[in-house]
Amino acid sequence: MPRVLIIDDQKDVRAMVAIVLRVNHFEVVEAESGAAGLKAFAESPFDAAIVDIFLGDSSGVDVIATLRERAPALPVIAVSGMTALDFMDQSPHFANVVGLQKPFRPNDLLHALRKAQAAAGGEMSAAV
Repeated sequence: MPRVLIIDDQKDVRAMVAIVLRVNHFEVVEAESGAAGLKAFAESPFDAAIVDIFLGDSSGVDVIATLRERAPALPVIAVSGMTALDFMDQSPHFANVVGLQKPFRPNDLLHALRKAQAAAGGEMSAAV
């Protein structure tokens, strides 16, 4: 079962994303901050990460950069409700990061996850 790390400071968003993923046979770990997400990532392996760009304690951009330094091929979805995600082209840490604008539907999330996995050169083993 693929493991996905969700880093978002909004509890409702984390819960919705987690439900969608669990229903689709993913193991999910939720983190309410960038620091908690990076700690979870350091403690065990993940097959993908979903990171909010605007976190209360840190920048999602910095969190994604750190994740990519530790695991360059990690499939990543950058989520934002406040800004266009076109700035992502400007950093090598954002190569193949898939942007997802809030609000989004469950199918949008699953499509973004498939796209992120394909961009990273693999396939999710769950039925997405």
